[in-house]
Amino acid sequence: MAKKAEDMDNEQKKDIPVEEAFDKVDATIKALEQSDISLEDSFKLFKEGMDLLKYCNDSIDKVEKKVQKVMADGRTEDFE
Repeated sequence: MAKKAEDMDNEQKKDIPVEEAFDKVDATIKALEQSDISLEDSFKLFKEGMDLLKYCNDSIDKVEKKVQKVMADGRTEDFE
């Protein structure tokens, strides 16, 4: 059984593929849309979702920097 984002510590979040992190963000959003969720649980899910989004953003930034470094002709350009 897969762990929920709330059960994962920061080290575990760093070890998951970015696609899986986005799936967890999607699941978090769906959980937040439930009408029977408590305020406390909403806050926890919101924080976990934001942590996952930061992880995704950081991962994408790292890939963009790598792409810039491996440009075939040695030029660096902004990644679009």
